[in-house]
Amino acid sequence: MAVRIRLTRMGAKKRPFYRIVAANSESPRDGKFLEILGTYDPNQDPAEVKVKPELLKKWLDLGAKPTDTVASLLKSRGLWPQGEEAAAGRS
Repeated sequence: MAVRIRLTRMGAKKRPFYRIVAANSESPRDGKFLEILGTYDPNQDPAEVKVKPELLKKWLDLGAKPTDTVASLLKSRGLWPQGEEAAAGRS
């Protein structure tokens, strides 16, 4: 089972809110997930990203790969571990 760290959409119509989750790569976008790692709220100014660093590290150590979007969010907020740039979402 390949695990991806990705966004799942929440919130009302025209007011998106996202959870950052660890999910099986074959699950649908808003389907079943393994664990909630944080949130992303693009409606705030600036956009708000909250991540539980201990859970993020746990899933990265287990081999989960973030999607390109999640990797860019983590890098922009300084939450992406150093030395992981080459492996970010590339599989």
